[in-house]
Amino acid sequence: MDITIHSSYLPHTDPEASLAFYRDTLGFDVRNDVGYQGMRWLTVGPADQPDTAIVLHPPAADPGITDAERQTILELIAKGSYGGINLATTDLDGTFTKIEASGAEVVQEPTEQPYGIRDCAFRDPAGNMIRIQEKR
Repeated sequence: MDITIHSSYLPHTDPEASLAFYRDTLGFDVRNDVGYQGMRWLTVGPADQPDTAIVLHPPAADPGITDAERQTILELIAKGSYGGINLATTDLDGTFTKIEASGAEVVQEPTEQPYGIRDCAFRDPAGNMIRIQEKR
């Protein structure tokens, strides 16, 4: 089989703030920006990986979700427990410094983990956990 990761999905609660974070702070390309019935989907990804993308979507856009379920989803997003993604870089310290300077919420400074990787963590504007590990 020849299977690759094409798209991952993360919710956003403010499309403009998410766009600024992923485009301006992380340096990702904007591949698609689609509005529909007052909602907005943004597709972003690294410039050098055109076949890999993150789709930032409105949370709980499914019309079958109840108001109580929608509220639970929003609470989980805000806590950083709903969605997340692991990224990688060859310059963890430089990347950390740039993202921290943007005002992003720092969850963990660069740390050598007991399981053999060095990483850091932030939350995006919606609260999603963004872990960045150092490529070795």
